Amino acid sequence: MGNLFVNRFSFHDVKLGDRHVLFHIPSSGLFELDEVGGELIDYLKTHEEISFAGLQATFNGSVQPADLAQTLENFRELSILGEAPGQPDAGMDVRITEFPISTVVLNVNTGCNLSCTYCYKEDLDVPTKGRRMTFDTARKSIELLLAEGAMHARINVIFFGGEPLTNLPLIKQVVEYAEGRCRELGKQVDFSMTTNATMLTEEIVDYLDRHRFGISISMDGPQAVHDRRRITVSGQGTYAVVAAKSRMLLERYRSKPVGVRVTLTSGFTDVLAIHAHLKDDLGFAEVGVAPATSGAVTAFNLQADELRQVFDSMKTLGLAYRDAALAGRNNGFSNMHQLMSDLYEGRKKALPCGAGVGLLAVDHKGDLNLCHRFTGSDMPLFGNVDDGIAKQALGSFLEDATQRTGKGCSTCQIRNLCVGGCYHESYARFGDPHSPTYHYCDLMREWVDFGIAIYMEILQKNPRFFQTHLSNRSAQP
Repeated sequence: MGNLFVNRFSFHDVKLGDRHVLFHIPSSGLFELDEVGGELIDYLKTHEEISFAGLQATFNGSVQPADLAQTLENFRELSILGEAPGQPDAGMDVRITEFPISTVVLNVNTGCNLSCTYCYKEDLDVPTKGRRMTFDTARKSIELLLAEGAMHARINVIFFGGEPLTNLPLIKQVVEYAEGRCRELGKQVDFSMTTNATMLTEEIVDYLDRHRFGISISMDGPQAVHDRRRITVSGQGTYAVVAAKSRMLLERYRSKPVGVRVTLTSGFTDVLAIHAHLKDDLGFAEVGVAPATSGAVTAFNLQADELRQVFDSMKTLGLAYRDAALAGRNNGFSNMHQLMSDLYEGRKKALPCGAGVGLLAVDHKGDLNLCHRFTGSDMPLFGNVDDGIAKQALGSFLEDATQRTGKGCSTCQIRNLCVGGCYHESYARFGDPHSPTYHYCDLMREWVDFGIAIYMEILQKNPRFFQTHLSNRSAQP
């Protein structure tokens, strides 16, 4: 066997007590190493080039030659070792010409009855000036989805705003139309909505339940937290009404679990108290947190020390997630659950999300946006519901997004899980949707390492948890 080069860009290892786990970067696969594999990986991390004879001399008889040779061959198959030096990941050299979208986001009204201080929506209006989508625009959106997503047996329609319930008549029209068209075509349709909950009534909840909506409530925690940021147009706190409406929703809703999305802003980083209130006191099935770091009003953005506090608290919740998983339960911390899903499925992504490929957002005028976060922004549009998708422009955007040369992503150990982060986060912070979200990089790498440790412990002690709670997750609406 001749000399072999070490490809440091293809592997990352995590030590968990006396266990040694290899994260294979190209495939997002996890491998628990035996003693020989662990010793060899430690050796490879400090060398650029190796030889079999050199390794035998180094291990000085402590490893049987046959075992060493087999481990080397395994590493060659994983491209950890090769005939030439490893190179940074330049990304995919692809042409994207087809966009088999399965999801459309309908921005049914730019008007919102709240005036949340950190809102990222650039087309947001007060209720009296809200620009409503017409049924004709919504109908054309559904037809575009059915045409471009003809290969899918199931499609998804998401209602967004502003506050989508300010245009409930349109939502009902769209539901009736989409269900009818899907019956004609032998397809299934799922509906989702993100709402601030203030306009929910028992009648509305029962309607949403009959049509099996996936519902996510925007709420930021206990009253002292929520009322500082999520206020009415006149400046009044909304906690009392949102909490009451949420309790009513959770008592009546049966078709799907209801989740809540929390925006964390400067000065409000007590993730543990927020999660406990929303999960234990109010009873939401899932709680997910999203740190605000790139809003237009910088006073609300989390600073580096606050981000550190947030991630440390997320780790504490992650440990609670582990304890629940070992007992066979999902504790509803959706950030951790998503990471477990990524690791369980060995997810390898070329793009950070489905925006532009699996999903497009339609604004009130019928223009096609990369996702719902970009409606009203100065980002280029990618067609409209009359003319269809501007495929050449969208393809060029996505092809550029797959390129990693000159970016930190090219050598990053989690590049196929993170893929640079959210387009809108990059656009808002750096003015470039293709820029990696560098302010998250170290924390995200730490978060994934933490997740690997949790995943491996659950896998060792209660593997049935993944079969029960994750096996069908990707297939669920």
